[in-house]
Amino acid sequence: MTPPDLLHRALHDPPLRPLPDAATRLLCDLNAPPRLAAHLRAVHDVAYRLVDWMEDRHPDVALDREAVLFGAATHDIGKAIHTEELSGPGTAHEEAGRALLLARGVSPELARFAGTHASWTRPGTGIEDLLVSLADKIWKHKRVPELEDLVVSRLAEGSGRTAWEEFLALDDVLTVLGEGADDRLAFQSSYPVTHVS
Repeated sequence: MTPPDLLHRALHDPPLRPLPDAATRLLCDLNAPPRLAAHLRAVHDVAYRLVDWMEDRHPDVALDREAVLFGAATHDIGKAIHTEELSGPGTAHEEAGRALLLARGVSPELARFAGTHASWTRPGTGIEDLLVSLADKIWKHKRVPELEDLVVSRLAEGSGRTAWEEFLALDDVLTVLGEGADDRLAFQSSYPVTHVS
């Protein structure tokens, strides 16, 4: 199978929902590693479901749905440059991803997620940033209490409900989303980290 075929499959094969068109075009233009495309789809799929839940439970909380979805779909795009971080630890992809997106004409408001998805405690972090970070953890059913507490606090502020009520509701949705982690991990793992010849 040729590399573009693998990337195409990673971007389009079921069962995960497709990425926003702009993100798909960016990944194709970069000839991104198939594993990266599969990972971004897994995180985007979870973010999509989180945003649906937010809009249903918190219709009065101001939320830029499209920003969250684009952010989830591109948060690790810097790994197209730092491919070693697809299979090992590293943070070089964060600033590289933000710079790459800016260089390709993506607005700073959308490019920011590449740099903020792993640093949710920065001042000025919005609910959109927190949701992208949360999706980037829960796609593989990783629970991060510090991150979840920040989301709960924002939800309680916006809803007027108690933090305990918001914690219980968030815990419920994260538990449900976490149940699909094995399938998402299998989907991601079925694509190579690098292109095969």
